Amino acid sequence: MKKAILIMIFVVLSTQVFAAEETLFSGDLSHGGFGGPVVKFSQVNGVNSILLGGRGGWIINHSYIIGGGGYGLVNDIKVPGVYDEHGTQANLEFGYGGLELEYIGRPNKLVHYSMYVLLGGGGISNTIWDDDSKDYDNRYHNNYNIEDDAIWVIEPALNVTLNVTSFFRISAGAGYRYVTGASLTGTTNSDLSNTSFNLTFRFGKF
Repeated sequence: MKKAILIMIFVVLSTQVFAAEETLFSGDLSHGGFGGPVVKFSQVNGVNSILLGGRGGWIINHSYIIGGGGYGLVNDIKVPGVYDEHGTQANLEFGYGGLELEYIGRPNKLVHYSMYVLLGGGGISNTIWDDDSKDYDNRYHNNYNIEDDAIWVIEPALNVTLNVTSFFRISAGAGYRYVTGASLTGTTNSDLSNTSFNLTFRFGKF
């Protein structure tokens, strides 16, 4: 009886040990990578705006990208109702970045699509910009923040990509930037959350 039980245990353990392992990717894997600049067109605080940045990532089997990126507002956006003690109106500064995941469909086609999402965070601030025409004190020789805050960002998007060469791609797409955590004077989550159109230049091994 004991011998039969031991044989049964051995069979069960052997089955578990030698069973095929389930994985997300199977077979031979191909690896690549890319990096490049990104231009985003959106509205921030009701103003048509440009955000500049860059992204890069690891490409698995030509179709899955794990990477990251960062983007910053370049516009001069005045914050309504926010001034320093000298009457100078504050400018909004806004930047964010984080983990980026992307799935590429039919990557070998001349024109193909991808689905992308950014998960991350960033910061916003009401800032007095350097102005040499005012010499109230030494602070005006450098920018300084009146108020700042941390934010969280989720940004899904759909992209269309053109294979220009074997090492260069151009992607254009549209998505929506969801922002939470904003509590600055003159700026709310809804002021930062908006549709975003992007243009990405990708250089690498695809």
